[in-house]
Amino acid sequence: MSDLRPETRSVHHPRPVLDQSHPVVTPLYQTASFVFADPDEFAVGMTEPDGAYVYSRLGNPTVRALEDAVARLEGGVAGHATASGMGAVSTVLLGLLGAGDHMIAQSTLYGGTATLLADLTKRFGVSVTYVPENDPDAVRAAVTPATRLLYLETIANPMTQVADLPAMSAAAREHGLLTVVDNTFASPVLCRPLEHGADISLHSTSKYLGGHTDVIGGIAVFADGDVYRRVWAFGQELGATPDPFAAWLVLRGMRTLALRVERSCANAAVLAERLAAHPAVAAVHWPGLPGHPSREIADRVLSGFGGVLGFDLAGGSAAASAFLSKVRLALVAASLGGVETLLSMPTAASHRGMSDEELTRAGIAPGTVRVATGIEHVEDLWADFAQALDALDY
Repeated sequence: MSDLRPETRSVHHPRPVLDQSHPVVTPLYQTASFVFADPDEFAVGMTEPDGAYVYSRLGNPTVRALEDAVARLEGGVAGHATASGMGAVSTVLLGLLGAGDHMIAQSTLYGGTATLLADLTKRFGVSVTYVPENDPDAVRAAVTPATRLLYLETIANPMTQVADLPAMSAAAREHGLLTVVDNTFASPVLCRPLEHGADISLHSTSKYLGGHTDVIGGIAVFADGDVYRRVWAFGQELGATPDPFAAWLVLRGMRTLALRVERSCANAAVLAERLAAHPAVAAVHWPGLPGHPSREIADRVLSGFGGVLGFDLAGGSAAASAFLSKVRLALVAASLGGVETLLSMPTAASHRGMSDEELTRAGIAPGTVRVATGIEHVEDLWADFAQALDALDY
């Protein structure tokens, strides 16, 4: 499988052998417990991630199939699935950090992650230094004896800055730090952070991997087996375990991952260009545009520019609210990476818990709208956007 391209690996997952035949689709093992004849095997399964299946909080064949499939897509040694994307973020950070530790994070983060980091600081004294996503010297300058890891997002939510993964990971490695990357916005089709020096790649599998807005899940993929075992051990204590049916839904969605991502990126390219030319729009944020500050990094790190874009309406928050109330085809809803185009205001949705100062630091304006493109015909999408924009008072 390692010599196959991601488009092929996303279709062909590991399958169990059943009397010398293989099921085309991974079976759903919807069971809580597994029966043993040998108590010694039972004991090993309770303590080892690669032991026999004992209890589905510790491991399940369907969940393991998902973990193996995403690990192969990302080029990692193992994956650890969770019940949500934030479950993956929390499991990794809580599993690797202790009271009084220090970490470095890029300044443009998903709102849920930013809120978690603030809580870690308040509750456990984990200090955080924020740096630009493209400045390895800032990483070097921020390192202290207590620093444990660097946290990045491949494509930032929602302003689409692209992290310079090779340079930032190299700076972290110089000081013995682990690099953790949220790769949700790119998916393994557009980027595989482990190939750029990262140690852990995270996903909300609710997004592109699942792809149909019908499942909640997360996963972390590891470059090193010892780090995986450390996080796995804590993950069992935390209990952020996915249900087997949720894992099965993600496996089903992954079979069309490459096709959906390709169409989503193509739609985003057309919408970004046309939005940039509309008089009601003050700015468009998409790394495929020539003037985007991350364009050079995107050309090096990504194999496509992503299906999410942001744009700022000249009329501010009132215009953004009016625009969302006037669209007819695109849906005003949370999430991204599904087959339908979804719209939201970050200040009221993904980044609602951030202060005005934090929003400014992230580049989010009161009139920012986030667009997560689906696979509809782009002309139908633009017709919907255009009628809503033309109705604004600008």
